[in-house]
Amino acid sequence: MKKAVVASGCLLWAAAPGLHAQTAEPTLGEITVTTPRGPAPAFDVAGSVDRVEGADIRDSRLGVNLSEGLGPVPGLQIQNRQNYAQDLQLSIRGFGARSTFGVRGVRLYVDGIPATMPDGQGQTSNIDIGSLDRVEVLRGPFSALYGNSSGGVVQSFTETGEGPPRLGFSMAGGSFGTSRISSQVSGSSGAVDYLLGGSHFSTDGYRDHSEARRNIVNGKMGLALDDGSRLTLIANSVNIHAQDPLGLTAEQYALNPRSAAVATQYNTRKSVDQTQGGLVYERPIDAANALRLMLYTGERKTTQFQAIPPSAQVSPTSAGGVIGLARDYAGADVRWTSRMTLAGRPFELVAGLAYDDLREHRTGYENYLGTVANPVLGVQGRLRRNEINKVYNVDPYAQASWKFADQWTLEMGVRRSAVDFDSQDHYIVGANRDDSGSARYEKTLPVASLRYQATGDLAFYASAGRGFETPTLNELSYRPDGQGGLNFALQPATNDSVELGAKARLAGGLLTAAVFETRTDDEIVTATNVGGRATYQNAGRTKREGFELAWQHESENHWRTQLAYTWLDARYSDPFCGTLPCTAASFVPAGNRIPGIAPQTLFASFGWVPPEGWRAGTELRAAGSIQANDRNTASAPGYGVVALFAGYVKRWERWEFNAFARVDNVFDKQYIGSVIVNEGNARYYEPAPGRNWTVGMSGAYRF
Repeated sequence: MKKAVVASGCLLWAAAPGLHAQTAEPTLGEITVTTPRGPAPAFDVAGSVDRVEGADIRDSRLGVNLSEGLGPVPGLQIQNRQNYAQDLQLSIRGFGARSTFGVRGVRLYVDGIPATMPDGQGQTSNIDIGSLDRVEVLRGPFSALYGNSSGGVVQSFTETGEGPPRLGFSMAGGSFGTSRISSQVSGSSGAVDYLLGGSHFSTDGYRDHSEARRNIVNGKMGLALDDGSRLTLIANSVNIHAQDPLGLTAEQYALNPRSAAVATQYNTRKSVDQTQGGLVYERPIDAANALRLMLYTGERKTTQFQAIPPSAQVSPTSAGGVIGLARDYAGADVRWTSRMTLAGRPFELVAGLAYDDLREHRTGYENYLGTVANPVLGVQGRLRRNEINKVYNVDPYAQASWKFADQWTLEMGVRRSAVDFDSQDHYIVGANRDDSGSARYEKTLPVASLRYQATGDLAFYASAGRGFETPTLNELSYRPDGQGGLNFALQPATNDSVELGAKARLAGGLLTAAVFETRTDDEIVTATNVGGRATYQNAGRTKREGFELAWQHESENHWRTQLAYTWLDARYSDPFCGTLPCTAASFVPAGNRIPGIAPQTLFASFGWVPPEGWRAGTELRAAGSIQANDRNTASAPGYGVVALFAGYVKRWERWEFNAFARVDNVFDKQYIGSVIVNEGNARYYEPAPGRNWTVGMSGAYRF
């Protein structure tokens, strides 16, 4: 880490003389991001934060997954698993890498509404790329101010309707029977602005048994009130039906990377129905004070068929091979902002209270009919689990910013996060005893930063903070010893992070660099992972240290360059037993790499992207080898893949038109795109497709 600090410091100081000499204004323009204190220029934030425009995520891409357009963000590892039953694989600086499905360890928000539940489990499936305004990614110590499981924060925002009514339509299609159709209507009239969008996506899938379809409806309406207040209503619905191809062993991958033999046998699949709504009320009290209130509610129903053999379900404590979840969730966040002076210098204070509530009805069923010796697989059988789980958190927080000198700014914040779990077992049959129980986890999370504005175009900062990560309901659901009941022996992980960074406006572009280190106690790791069922344990201490470098530039004649490089060394500091009971074969020595994390990643793109006319470009995505298990005995090799795209944009009078063609993995490289960490049957590998193509077009008319 010391070498990275020296290298980044030299790099930015070497650039400093050029910052005074440049005469042309930066062509990228000022980029603002959302903070608890309100919108702020990203350059002025004492931390690693990136903003990616929704238009750039859609540009010359299929427009279905966030993974398509977030390559320019360093420190973010996001993979399309080619499996829409398991969501994207997303981690920030190594947090979230162990997740076998969904997103955990990283906080997700959609239009200010948490897409991460109070237990720390989240999903990206309800984000409508077609109506996306922007995505913001926060990394580093200040993520802790967002509470439980905030190894990083990803926020997505829907566009705000403006001007006369605008009707838009777009479609795209490509390899493997993939298609996407989207439409939006938006505009504003007087005090009201509105947007309503919808999309339908379907694919036969790159792999066998990976067919999927997804429908999203997304709406946003704003109302400006007479007293200067603003009311925003948000509604969102998603429906997913997806086959689950599962992972492959090394031998299966070598024989046929598109195969899914076990998945076909059990007809593994998942269906999701989610609807949610929210309200945001913002009111300026006077010139110095403002109030913000956010309320939300929603429901999510999930049914998942797993590949668990009937013989494994004979035990009276087995929960079966079919998971049924019915979740109702709601919450509120009230926030007061005050701008004042302290010792004659600008001082800003934010204080708030967040409440989130989740009620889950979890059921389990056998995934077969008939007998164990002669079963009919892939169908819902007898009830084997029935419980009501409740989770809620009540988190007061505060953040202050004081510009105590012309070039110096001090920020401090604290959040008291408390998460309560309660489980009531309603399936008490024979040897399956009453597994009810409750637990409470709480921690005070302080953060602080110091920022130095060396020149108008060069800034340095240092930040430090403490975060924590509770087990999720899914991680508490099963015990490593195979007995019934929740795994209340599992404790939350706590981490201490420090970061040093620099930002420079240079030659019309933006250069950012950061070095960081995070030390974690009681890291939550996989204990067992067999037949689609994972259990977890605490492993002791871990250490993550790394370096991030990003460069974005667009010339006056519209040549665009984007670079994002990440070096991340994530290792176990203490030895532990990777599977229970402990044996020599399950022993994990100190110094092993944490699985699921690429030690190096690189994204580079270069293209000519004028606002109208022909455009074209190329992208490179590369990653180092990824360990698949804690013992580091299996890994996915590193890779580098290239994409080419070209398109045409035309605007005249009230019409807009855009068409594109794209080829990914131009050189048809066979590689593993993601891994299932510690999969008990050694089915670690999720192959990525070879050369594939996408074409699309969009049009819009402004009335």
